[in-house]
Amino acid sequence: MSPLPLSVITGFLGSGKTTLIRRLLARPEFARTAVIVNEFGDIGLDHELIESAEEDLVELSTGCLCCAMRGDLAVAVQRLFAKRSQGAAFDRILLETTGLADPAPILQSLLADAALRARVTLDRVVVTVDAVNAHATLDAHAVSRKQAALADLLLITKTDLAPQAAPHLRQRLQALNRDADIVHGVHGEVAPAILFHARGTQPIPSPAATAAAHPQPHAHDDIASVSLERAQPLHAVSLTLFLQALAGVCGSDLLRVKGIVALREHPDGPAVVHGVQHVFHPLRWLDGWPAGPRRTRLVLIGRRLRRDWVEALLATIEDEVAHAARQ
Repeated sequence: MSPLPLSVITGFLGSGKTTLIRRLLARPEFARTAVIVNEFGDIGLDHELIESAEEDLVELSTGCLCCAMRGDLAVAVQRLFAKRSQGAAFDRILLETTGLADPAPILQSLLADAALRARVTLDRVVVTVDAVNAHATLDAHAVSRKQAALADLLLITKTDLAPQAAPHLRQRLQALNRDADIVHGVHGEVAPAILFHARGTQPIPSPAATAAAHPQPHAHDDIASVSLERAQPLHAVSLTLFLQALAGVCGSDLLRVKGIVALREHPDGPAVVHGVQHVFHPLRWLDGWPAGPRRTRLVLIGRRLRRDWVEALLATIEDEVAHAARQ
């Protein structure tokens, strides 16, 4: 059985996560959804309960299954799948983090835990950003900047209350994370197709993202995004050494790496790379190439990253491996 897609919904306190989730669960197309939350009371589900057979698992009138995460993520997922084996019907999972949570450990669990990987695959990291308070929050709280940097999609909320702030906020968010999609939502209303990928897919940087303008980071932001494109395929050993070097040198400052890589040993389809800090998901290969040029496209997000250093590191490793292969 293929792993189910799990989407992470995070964002700072009061940024609209709860409103977004409640709106999604009310939609008929989300009837087959399991939700992992911190506390049931956080999203006000009491009036929608059908039954509560277990203290931490409830079924909603919409058909969704809701799980309160009292321990780690692996335990919550295990309990959901135990319920599924008894007949609970769901084919996607939404995970809401607390507003003060650093999402990196959660993403690391999804990448590093073999038991979790057998059951779920990371779909998208959706981060809600409050248009009214975002600049002050980003200035004062490093975790909010980290949330934005790790996002696949940034959802700017409350734009009806601060329409004049949205353009400036978009520019700042682009400086933190040039590869993320940025959309606006009012009262939690946004098309699910925009929020989530198709079943089991992972985000792949587009050529347009790497060609986009590069806004200057805000004075309080020490997080940078580096996009790499390479036309010539790499040796598989070069990719392994490159990722090991990044993890070893950058450590926890390397927030996220994602993309596709053209390898000499596998010309029919690219390798998918997905890592958080020093933890990398085992490589998998796409059956074919997505639309566009058949080339390596990588996005690296981290503190004090420099494009010239990253490019030089990759080029040096590939040159050394190619030289050794010719001997």
